Amino acid sequence: MKVISGKYKGRVLDGFDISGTRPTMDRVKESLFAMIQNYLDDAVVLDLFAGSGNLGIEALSEGAADVYFVDKNKKACKVIQGNLEKLGIVDAKTFCGDFQKVLKELALLGVKFDIIFLDPPYQTDFIEKSILSIVSLDILAEDGILVAESDQLEKIIIPDNFFVVKSKKYGDKWVAILKHL
Repeated sequence: MKVISGKYKGRVLDGFDISGTRPTMDRVKESLFAMIQNYLDDAVVLDLFAGSGNLGIEALSEGAADVYFVDKNKKACKVIQGNLEKLGIVDAKTFCGDFQKVLKELALLGVKFDIIFLDPPYQTDFIEKSILSIVSLDILAEDGILVAESDQLEKIIIPDNFFVVKSKKYGDKWVAILKHL
């Protein structure tokens, strides 16, 4: 798994050996980042269910100002920290814990995100729970986007006052980009 573009282009990231994770493959990541390119400059990004930190690191490489990484798996958190250190990234924030607790903590800090990546384990209801939490906690900036990945498009709920900017199927996964109306 490599960083595909930007200032860290070509750098190899660790993370294929984390139990319970499925890294976003390079071809999917390349297409996804082409879709969200206009949102990246100076963006504040949340990489929820971050795994190796692949998506958040790509966002930093392509111009995001700040990234918050969240994962419950302690091994994943160590891999994220290792990848950040390997690239010399010192100002990113990593939270190791339950996503709902971390989302509440971020809301209390008053953080608003321009981009939120959601790639939870497919066999859970975390995609719905995380979208509902993000909306109720009001942590997505007014012009921000939610980038959600799931094995079924129907699992990606569309809250009131949101619309689908784009959705696309890649092999066995769907990616949908949601935005405020």
